[in-house]
Amino acid sequence: MGALNVLQAIVHGFTSGAMLIIAIGAQNAFVLRQGLRREQVPGVVLVCALSDALLIQAGVWGVGVALAAHPMLAWGARWLGAAFLLLYALKTAVRVCRPQAMPSGAADAGSAAGARARVLLTALALTWLNPHVYLDTVLLLGTIASPYDPTARAGFAAGATLASVLWFVALGYGARWLAPVFATALAWRILDSVIALTMVVLALGLVCTDCL
Repeated sequence: MGALNVLQAIVHGFTSGAMLIIAIGAQNAFVLRQGLRREQVPGVVLVCALSDALLIQAGVWGVGVALAAHPMLAWGARWLGAAFLLLYALKTAVRVCRPQAMPSGAADAGSAAGARARVLLTALALTWLNPHVYLDTVLLLGTIASPYDPTARAGFAAGATLASVLWFVALGYGARWLAPVFATALAWRILDSVIALTMVVLALGLVCTDCL
């Protein structure tokens, strides 16, 4: 029964992680955009997958409970995350006004290095400064995993982490199949409009509870 319990925990972790991760959000929108542009995809996928893995482990092993016990910390995280999402929405809205088609040429080494740093920093910020990640990945997954014993809990964490890795790989590398659709500036304008709107909605969702 012990092995069966661990297997059930792995499946439970995988399905729970998948349901939470495969949702429209700032992180997923960014990975999708980078995948479509084929820019820094390995780095973005690695950053997001490793970050989620760390957050999943933190939630499953108790940090989620600790964070839930400090409302002021959650309040500050919500407002900080909302500010970042609004700034990113503004940056994306600027791209809507100055659309570009799919890039075809390679940048020079200097600009490529600078672009790589900016992209990876943005991926880190959209993960670690996004309170939704803590609410879903840390608090909710931590709560779901809490009834399991330590061995099964490790299986739950492994299943949730596997779901995260598979999703980001599929999103980052699978987006290239949509590249022909995004070969025009108009398509990018539409995508960036959706992303900007998503960021604004997420930001408002973070702070609306403090405004009521």
